[in-house]
Amino acid sequence: MDRATLAAYDKEAAAFAQDWHEQPAPVDLQDIVTRFFIKGGVTADIGCGSGREVAWLNANGFPAEGFDASEGLLTEARTRHPALRFAYAELPELSGIAADGFDNVLCETVIMHLDPALIAPSVRRMFDIVKPGGVFYLSWRVTASDDARDTHGRLYAAFDAALVRTELAAAELLLDEEVVSASSGKDIHRLVASKGRR
Repeated sequence: MDRATLAAYDKEAAAFAQDWHEQPAPVDLQDIVTRFFIKGGVTADIGCGSGREVAWLNANGFPAEGFDASEGLLTEARTRHPALRFAYAELPELSGIAADGFDNVLCETVIMHLDPALIAPSVRRMFDIVKPGGVFYLSWRVTASDDARDTHGRLYAAFDAALVRTELAAAELLLDEEVVSASSGKDIHRLVASKGRR
């Protein structure tokens, strides 16, 4: 994870969490999860932030746990959702998470915060933790032309979607689209990929 981005999330975790929880519900994401994820399947949210999606997943038949690299955001998640499971894990390594461990893996608008050189190995590793027959949802904020930083210092890497598709070449792509997020109002690209059974 980009260190300045991580520092921003740690320093302002409470403010970011409040903002995310006050945004409109991500109904588009929820519709896609309901359509494609394996109902009742063990689910991981990589880059779970303040736990908003983990709470929704658990409440809607997708037993989930959240992972994040920001201790500040993990504190927010544990405070807001004390009955749910949250753990530290950082891309691309995701240390401590076993291969083929989850029926569903969700990563919502995280990878654009990575150094571009780490995007491909991060996508590979997240797909690695999906069980054969499982489903992977991945989205990122689209940044035109060059890498940029916002006023908080968070990195928004500019990269071609082909970089991600290449890492998912062995998968069946169920969805591949660029849209405006119903929650944040920002341009995002999202993919849903199915991992074939071995």
